[in-house]
Amino acid sequence: MSTTMESSTSRRRLPEWLRLRLPQTAAFAHTRNLLQDQRLHTVCESARCPNHWECWSKGTATFMIGGDRCTRACKFCAVTTAKPLPLEPTEPQRVAEAARRMGLRHVVITGVARDDLPDGGAEHFRRTIEAVRALNPGVVIEVLTPDFQDQDAALRCVLAGRPEIFNHNLETVRRLTPTVRHRATYERSLSVLRKVKTWAGETLYTKSGLMLGLGETEEELREALQDLRAAGCDLLTLGQYLQPTPEHLPVVEYVSPERFAAYGRLAREMGFVHVSSAPLVRSSYHADDFHPDRTRNA
Repeated sequence: MSTTMESSTSRRRLPEWLRLRLPQTAAFAHTRNLLQDQRLHTVCESARCPNHWECWSKGTATFMIGGDRCTRACKFCAVTTAKPLPLEPTEPQRVAEAARRMGLRHVVITGVARDDLPDGGAEHFRRTIEAVRALNPGVVIEVLTPDFQDQDAALRCVLAGRPEIFNHNLETVRRLTPTVRHRATYERSLSVLRKVKTWAGETLYTKSGLMLGLGETEEELREALQDLRAAGCDLLTLGQYLQPTPEHLPVVEYVSPERFAAYGRLAREMGFVHVSSAPLVRSSYHADDFHPDRTRNA
């Protein structure tokens, strides 16, 4: 492995491995119509995820609660930054109903940062988890949360809902965090993961992810993975950063599939229980490939 990643211009053509076909199947239309019927937001659309065509065509989606307006303005994220609207009390039940109608066995619930709320929206997360489980017995629930400003009460509130997987993304390496993540810090994210793992122990898996191609070095990536393992992080996703609009950070490098595979092997050697590492991997992409019960019983 080289010491630093080679830089490149974000204006170059996408490499072949990032060029996608956009399937529009009956299942895609069904998923879209169901989400519209339940008046639900998804990170698939709001964050302009490149995989949403594939996932919706397979009848899956990642629910985004708390509205579609974020109180932060991270330089990588396409979600709208604006003053949020009030929380919708019926949203947890609508998410639960959508999960039931979609027949999901692994439900991923994420949410915008709600720094306008005293608890950052933690109680809304808990209510959504409980509503989904009540209507979908036996479902595996994964939450992908903001940092809640590292408030113990907020984190314990989410854990009270008993999700099987708690995901909070580190997003990038230490040096690049101030540029990439608005009002978030590298150490705060590690603290969130460390606390959750310490409190929940073996009853819950913790998960995190990083985007590559923002100008990080391989040594910095290795350090970030070591920091995540030191915080007790079990599961890892590594994917290629793609610039959502010209106003967002440019891509410095398109990392090859071979190097993603090498980083995946490195992460497994470090002790991560499950690793997804490829250019199009995102936090919840093929999330149901990992099943807690199968892993515990292995």
